Amino acid sequence: MNPSRSTSATPSSLGWLAMALAAVVSTGIAARSWVTVRLHRDRHIEVTGSAKRRIVSDLIEWRATVTTENLDRTAAYRQLREHVERTLAYLKKQGIAEAELRVQAVETDEIVDTEYIGKGDDRIERKIKKGFRTTQTIEINSKDVDKIERVSREVTQVMESGVRIDSGQPGYYYTGLGALKIEMLAEAAKDCRQRAERMLTSTGGANLGKLRRADMGVINVNPANSTEVSNEGNNDTGSLDKDILTVVHCSFDLES
Repeated sequence: MNPSRSTSATPSSLGWLAMALAAVVSTGIAARSWVTVRLHRDRHIEVTGSAKRRIVSDLIEWRATVTTENLDRTAAYRQLREHVERTLAYLKKQGIAEAELRVQAVETDEIVDTEYIGKGDDRIERKIKKGFRTTQTIEINSKDVDKIERVSREVTQVMESGVRIDSGQPGYYYTGLGALKIEMLAEAAKDCRQRAERMLTSTGGANLGKLRRADMGVINVNPANSTEVSNEGNNDTGSLDKDILTVVHCSFDLES
């Protein structure tokens, strides 16, 4: 070993060391700044809120169809008119007002049967005309739900007088549904914030900030006690009692 050799750093080596340290420090600062910005941008919470309400339908829609058949078209139509008038008289006697009744146009169809004669390759198909079928539908719209429900069940009594009538399934509606949906969307949005606040209270570490985004989900109108959910939204008309479910998706900023 040469005792005249010094182990101290030369000015040149010190310069290179300073440059290396500066590069490391600057890289660390840049990385830390990127992480801070990224965390700031991502500091938010997404929550889904909902609201549910039971309603009772206040409007009923019901249809009854009268049918006649006859070999002669004119006779079938004449008989239909008589049977429809008889049905309307029965409905009015049950307390249904004239304004609640609407009679649709007459529909006439030719009745044709198919007859096969012979067998195998010799079989012949022949169309046989059997006469004409006429139909007319009576539509009832009323807010007296109980009365129309009863009449829809008892209208077959008209058949005892020779009238051929088919009673359809009533449809049930709620006339205030539009305004109610707006109220329930507000309730669902409020539920969103309450859920987010409860989550942060339980976990700690941040406070709930301003609303960043709110998206309305589908609105499902289901039969009472049904849990069915559709991506397109249900609109039940077959049940008197219904459950309305609204959903809102919210995003909130987080504050330290």
